[in-house]
Amino acid sequence: MNILTPQQLTQYERDGFLVLKDFVSEEACERLRARAAELVAEFDPRGVISIFSTKEQTRTSDDYFLNSGDQVRFFFEEDAFDEHGNLRQSKERSINKIGHALHDLDPVFDGFSRTPALSSLVKDLGIEEPLLIQSMYIFKQPKIGGEVTCHQDSTFLYTEPLSVIGFWFALEDATIENGCLWALRGGHKGGLKKRFRRAAGGGTRFDVLDESEWSMDELVPLEVSKG
Repeated sequence: MNILTPQQLTQYERDGFLVLKDFVSEEACERLRARAAELVAEFDPRGVISIFSTKEQTRTSDDYFLNSGDQVRFFFEEDAFDEHGNLRQSKERSINKIGHALHDLDPVFDGFSRTPALSSLVKDLGIEEPLLIQSMYIFKQPKIGGEVTCHQDSTFLYTEPLSVIGFWFALEDATIENGCLWALRGGHKGGLKKRFRRAAGGGTRFDVLDESEWSMDELVPLEVSKG
């Protein structure tokens, strides 16, 4: 079963991204939103709060992130905590994302991540043996959080040759006003700018491979409806 037309494949290869309308049903979107709300409700933030109140704050939070590849963990927005380690607002309004193994460890996200349609789409894009390496549920919290700067997913999920494809699903309408994705046409053809690595002795670092700036005036908004 082919999902993409020849014209869509040509567009994807040219631009490096593709917007598919109504790929996911409204019911599937609502199941994910409901399950994410359940996970947040069940989450006790006290253990994570202690991470941000230790003397080795950066090191410990790095380890919490780096060891999350086979876990379901919760990551807070910048400035979510005050100087005493207390949340400035409700837990539900303080979490940035849940990751990074929802596709393996949660039955609702597992069912969403392994469908015939998604498998066919991946194969249309040229991946013969697709592997799910990471999954995230990202919140767009109001009035809190840091800027998400221009980046390449392969900076963080590096392979040789570069082979990572990211799929982003809009679980509600995404507009310029509420923070839709932005992309750079042809940006995938310019090579990798940075690599995210583990640092000797612990922690992480970025290795700069290309110091050129992003062409911010050429970014295009990817406004999409739910699904």
